Amino acid sequence: MRRVVILGTGPAGLTAAIYLARADMKPLIIEGSQPGGQLTMTREVDNYPGFVGGVMGPELMENMRKQAERFGAEFKTGWVNSLDLSGPPYRLRVEGLGDILTQSLIISTGASAKFLNIPGEKENIGRGVSTCATCDGFFFKDKKIVVIGGGDTAMEEAHFLAKFGSEVRIVHRRNELRASKIMQNRAQQNKKITWSLNKTPIEIMANNKNEVTGLKIKDNGTGEEEIIETDGIFIAIGHLPSTGFLKGQLNTDETGYIIVKPGSTQTSVPGVFACGDVQDSKYRQAITAAGTGCMAALDAERYVEGSAVHDWSKA
Repeated sequence: MRRVVILGTGPAGLTAAIYLARADMKPLIIEGSQPGGQLTMTREVDNYPGFVGGVMGPELMENMRKQAERFGAEFKTGWVNSLDLSGPPYRLRVEGLGDILTQSLIISTGASAKFLNIPGEKENIGRGVSTCATCDGFFFKDKKIVVIGGGDTAMEEAHFLAKFGSEVRIVHRRNELRASKIMQNRAQQNKKITWSLNKTPIEIMANNKNEVTGLKIKDNGTGEEEIIETDGIFIAIGHLPSTGFLKGQLNTDETGYIIVKPGSTQTSVPGVFACGDVQDSKYRQAITAAGTGCMAALDAERYVEGSAVHDWSKA
């Protein structure tokens, strides 16, 4: 019987682990196929407080993990095949680890950016290809930038990037945008933003220095191909929260993000908490994820201590 189990080892899960380990809650942290989360794919993190010269994403996550281990957090690698939230206690069936019972559960499994799955894309992440304007826009001062997408996120990213780049081109595979009218108008009124509509991205070009140089696109009407010269490509076609394994046992929104009680990390099931990008479709920053990880740790600790009168040994 565990007092608390944490699923996920991004900034949210590791922050929760640090707080709970320091509180002598002896948390068990289960990490899946991508330990450290999305930051392990980020070369330079310049907006995380406390690092004057910036920090490499993998280094930041490794340091957070070591900090949690220093206070006694236990890490195991496994994949949650199923879980039963009809308790407490809650039962997790983890591949390679068997069944785990826990008094409380923190879900910090994150969300993954959607990719185009075209040549030159994933191998150039952090080398000119990004999925986060807020994170990486600063590195493209006076550069040519392409934003791929047609929704509100793409319009917002393009507007933000126009503060830094010399020009920003929006590429979208349809003639019409999916973005709300107000977001479309905002982008259309920005003189730095140009448009390539009804164009499908087919390849990201890079030189022998691993620097992005262009985006090859195909005109959906004529079939003609062209290369847009660019220094940076921002993919803004949405994110998918990692919540499929829940199989409807928690309340989520229409996209799959876990719904939490305002001002807390409490989900629709008492004793089950959610933090980080798995419940945040708006900010999606390392620092906001870490903040909610702290909240989840405090929420879980109070829940378990308040349930101390229960005889868990008979569960």
